[in-house]
Amino acid sequence: MRIIGLQCKAEMLRILRNPFYVFWSLAMPIAFYFIFTRVFNTGADDVQLWQAHYLMSMTTFSVMGSAIMTLGIRLVQERTNGWDKFMRVTPLPGTTYFFGKMFGQTVMHLFSIIVIFLAGYLINGISLSPNQWLLSGLWILGGSLPFLALGTLVGTMKRVDTASGVSNAVYMILAICGGMWIPIDILPRIMQRIAHWLPSYNFGGGAWAIIRGQTPQWSNVLILLGYFLLFMLLSTYIRKKQEAV
Repeated sequence: MRIIGLQCKAEMLRILRNPFYVFWSLAMPIAFYFIFTRVFNTGADDVQLWQAHYLMSMTTFSVMGSAIMTLGIRLVQERTNGWDKFMRVTPLPGTTYFFGKMFGQTVMHLFSIIVIFLAGYLINGISLSPNQWLLSGLWILGGSLPFLALGTLVGTMKRVDTASGVSNAVYMILAICGGMWIPIDILPRIMQRIAHWLPSYNFGGGAWAIIRGQTPQWSNVLILLGYFLLFMLLSTYIRKKQEAV
């Protein structure tokens, strides 16, 4: 247990020292939240509901970016500098190494959720019931699994530059088309139809339902589960092919 604890602690410190995490996961979502709820007049009929809705959008945006970019790029960096080979010759079991990495990332997601929820309270005085705060936080934490799996898929790339470019593009496309930046109602009809099948829209959809006093739909859960299995199968298959070469 001591080795697992030390490995988890090491992973958390590495994430906190990563400028990608600080910018994409904390600074950028909070800045967007302030701009779109305090600077721009969006013309929303119910301002308080819009502020709570957009807080959920920015929290899911933060966690999604951390899972795809922070985890994915770090995996590529470790493979290109030979760190993963070094870890294989140490007494540390491979499962413990990978568990520490996933645990550290999940703790950072929890940290992001708490910081952005607190920012929403301080900036706009967002008022939700204790159950809504807790359930929306748990939904975002659990719903991050498909994006962690997508991060491991990005981590199979050979070059850091390629992984950074691809993960940036995927992250932005998922955020915009999934309704995290702007409601999908103002997008063209064809994009609205596509959005309903995207993991980002279903990720945000569960949190948006909770702050309205509703429960996430089964379609949200099933689509996120489907993407999780798909990304895990692909990343596992590619890693086995790479190790066999």
